[in-house]
Amino acid sequence: MRALRRFTVRTVLPPPLGGLDELAMNLRWCWHWEAEELFASLDPRGWERVGHDPVRLLGGLSPERLAALAADRRVVRRVQDALDELHDYLATDRWYQTLEGAPGVIAYFSPEFGVSHVLRQYSGGLGILAGDHLKAASDLGVPVVGVGLLYRQGYFRQSLSREGWQQERYPLIDPDEMPLTLLREPDGSHALVEIDLPDDRRIVAQIWVAHVGRVPLLLLDSNTEVNGPVEREVTDRLYGGGGEHRLLQEMLLGIGGVRAVRAHGRLTGWPAPEVFHTNEGHAGFLGVERISELVQRSGLAFPEALEAVRAGTVFTTHTPVPAGIDRFSRDLVAQHFAGGLACPGVSLEHVLELGAETYPGGDPTVFNMAVMGLRLAQRANGVSRLHGKVSREMFAGLWPDFDTSEVPIGSVTNGVHAPSWVAPEVMAMAERDGGRALLERGEGWERVVSGPSDGELWQVKRVLRERLVRDARRRVHESWRQRGASDAELGWVDGVLDPAVLTIGFARRAATYKRLTLMLRDRERLRGLLLHPSRPVQVVIAGKAHPDDDTGKRLIQEIVRFADEPDVRHRIVFLPDYDMAMAAALYPGCDVWLNTPLRPYEACGTSGMKAALGGALNLSVRDGWWDEWYDGGNGWAIPSADGVHDPEHRDDLEAGALYDVVEQQVAPRFYDVDDDGLPRRWLEMARHTIGSLGPKVLATRMVRDYVRDLYLPAARSAHALDTDFGAARDLAAWKHRVAAAWSDVLVDHVEPGGVGDSPQLGSTLTLRVYVTLGSLAPGDVEVQAVHGRVADDDSIPDPQVCPLAVVETYEGGRHRYEGEVALDRTGPFGYTVRVVPSHPHLASPAELGLSAVPADLPSP
Repeated sequence: MRALRRFTVRTVLPPPLGGLDELAMNLRWCWHWEAEELFASLDPRGWERVGHDPVRLLGGLSPERLAALAADRRVVRRVQDALDELHDYLATDRWYQTLEGAPGVIAYFSPEFGVSHVLRQYSGGLGILAGDHLKAASDLGVPVVGVGLLYRQGYFRQSLSREGWQQERYPLIDPDEMPLTLLREPDGSHALVEIDLPDDRRIVAQIWVAHVGRVPLLLLDSNTEVNGPVEREVTDRLYGGGGEHRLLQEMLLGIGGVRAVRAHGRLTGWPAPEVFHTNEGHAGFLGVERISELVQRSGLAFPEALEAVRAGTVFTTHTPVPAGIDRFSRDLVAQHFAGGLACPGVSLEHVLELGAETYPGGDPTVFNMAVMGLRLAQRANGVSRLHGKVSREMFAGLWPDFDTSEVPIGSVTNGVHAPSWVAPEVMAMAERDGGRALLERGEGWERVVSGPSDGELWQVKRVLRERLVRDARRRVHESWRQRGASDAELGWVDGVLDPAVLTIGFARRAATYKRLTLMLRDRERLRGLLLHPSRPVQVVIAGKAHPDDDTGKRLIQEIVRFADEPDVRHRIVFLPDYDMAMAAALYPGCDVWLNTPLRPYEACGTSGMKAALGGALNLSVRDGWWDEWYDGGNGWAIPSADGVHDPEHRDDLEAGALYDVVEQQVAPRFYDVDDDGLPRRWLEMARHTIGSLGPKVLATRMVRDYVRDLYLPAARSAHALDTDFGAARDLAAWKHRVAAAWSDVLVDHVEPGGVGDSPQLGSTLTLRVYVTLGSLAPGDVEVQAVHGRVADDDSIPDPQVCPLAVVETYEGGRHRYEGEVALDRTGPFGYTVRVVPSHPHLASPAELGLSAVPADLPSP
């Protein structure tokens, strides 16, 4: 018989232990080892049984056990000490509080957040990155409020059929069993947000709050009784469904998210955000909602409100391929935004313009969420240096008059939150030799690697490898039981993996470009590496395919079937249901982290960063972050056959290169041990890896980059435009005037001089340029000399810009500009000139996408 209704009865703690509830309800415990150890000590067996979940642990303690704990003065003292430490952490000024003019609050929107394994609101890298962003922001004192959705079924749980085919299940999530509280009105009722929908429908969401250290995370939940059946299911699954279901999720995240932030501020006293950060395009409608607010409350016209909103918005793209972008039918979007339905005061025409693919090759029938995100944000970035370049190429059509290198999309390379991913044993060495502050500031990593002896480092890696082996054996056994095997068939599992064998980890989403099965291209050669008599290799693999991705499922099945073969199953395993709990043993326990994406389709890829912090060496194609920070001594680069266009041949070449590197470099170095049994050369590389990558791969470094390079400039821009909105009105009017007059802007004539027929290093090129500006004034534009080395096709791949000065004005809107360019390098040199719009409130000369060049010279 099924229950009519379900709810959770929470434990009433004795007063001496009352602080445990506050400790459990703030997720800071998940990256604070002392707090975790405290919870584990309350009931060690129960701690393992509940999967290291403090809320469930406390709910399962008997009254007798609670009474005994409350009578133990040492326990009571530990609880109070932990609570005092948490209060100090929450209240003490940190790095951010030393900055001048920093924004009071930043709102960070993401469709998923991987904060802890007990809050299963993530699917993979995007969510883990978002969770690490919040935790690092908390450590640095950055006043962030996170905004997402609460999915009642989360992302799917993965198992395997007997044939190795991925199977999905969606266990229901009870928010009352999680570290969440409902945001409530003063009268105790639930705080709600509402969005009007077509056909007199509406979607209503309640707001759950998770405390991530100092950061509140707001999660919107449509599973409320006031909703109809369709609307109630909007927040059912992460990345579930399509069409209207997916659109409603993204409307709730963006539009409802802004309304939730307003409600949270009203009820808790948090200041209104000055900067809004959109983590990928899923939350892009937040900009439309903010425009709606300004149109309704401040009387701004759409173009004026757009400028005010853009100034304080940051957009981060994580997508290296167009197919990864959410695109909806324009008709479906029109249905939900017609007549200002979802966002009053904003016309349907303006909404559709924001997401229109107006560039060559664009589809006029679709609404592109990433395009809208870029149009609504004055500042945008990719998530590694290489990905920034890929993004500029992918979205160059939005700025057709500018060279790809000048497309206004920068990059902030991702980082990982070290306290969340570093094993306790390594963390203990870090705190002993460098202090906890190094994890926050990224300083002093050289002491971490210089302090321990080789013997201590190698013993720690042995302990971590043994932990991984135990965890892998348990998971393999559970997986085979789920696949229908009996215990009598599974005696071989006790010999799976070996703590003394070189261990390679590979855990990725099973997307095609990540090439999960590249290692299988030559199975006999792989078998030879696994079964080598003196230098064997073992591989631990994990990953999920999207439920609708049969291609990805087939890749997983290929790996599983190979790993099932009796002669190699003790050397290669696939572990189902990859999640944060599995990662806690997997990353630290590996000696090598493998990554084989098809370059350049890996936006960043942070799993290798987590492994590196534990002393693992990366073995990867030079893509994402590895392209940026590989230095030849912190791991190995798999050669990439970039110029080979046949995908099968390219995979063969790169797989062969992978086998060569493992066979000729990785394995020999690992097994080259001295009389003490220590692989000195391997440990030398591990020390260099931790010392060189440690400061770079930290999420605290990443968040500081966001603060300095994006949040602070965005806040300044927002402040400049929102003081009675006069500047926003002026900027919108100026843009309209410039766009209308731009067809009359011409470069009439260019007179070079000063270098003669044989230019020499150190000479100076002088330029006299005559331009027609029509109705525009010199203050509306900047005339530039664009110069640099030229390629064989006369393009300037890495241009430098030199502004020219107006020296004389003539009738008919004509002007003469002059300037000098120093020839400070030898080799092929070229230049051109151009006119671009100029205004103090522009973040980039390319912002309007307008440029005028001489008719007889190429565009830069």
